[in-house]
Amino acid sequence: MTKPIVIAIEIDDAELAQRLAAALASAPDLRVAENGEVADVVLVHADAIEHGEAVDTTLTKRELEVLALVAEGASNKAIARHLGISVHTAKFHVGSLIDKLDATGRTDAVTQAARLGVIHL
Repeated sequence: MTKPIVIAIEIDDAELAQRLAAALASAPDLRVAENGEVADVVLVHADAIEHGEAVDTTLTKRELEVLALVAEGASNKAIARHLGISVHTAKFHVGSLIDKLDATGRTDAVTQAARLGVIHL
């Protein structure tokens, strides 16, 4: 059995969000995310994209884990230790986050991620 794809629904229209959740509930390899759960995919309303409010969904699960640790102030060494990866790999993930979030550094990456709704502080 394959692991289901977790989908978050971030739509302001509660009725539409409920209809989408009900429709997705019957799909065999999909699961709607619980509140605060990291999702594989995020559904947003097209208006949110047009107004620049969409969540950046290009971050991998590992990058989200690294982002959470960066937000806590962890160093690359501490990130590596916590995740069981090399310092070089932690450094790579931090650099990738900075690039993907179009940030100038670690603090700006956390700020951008919070502004986009990728993390909640």
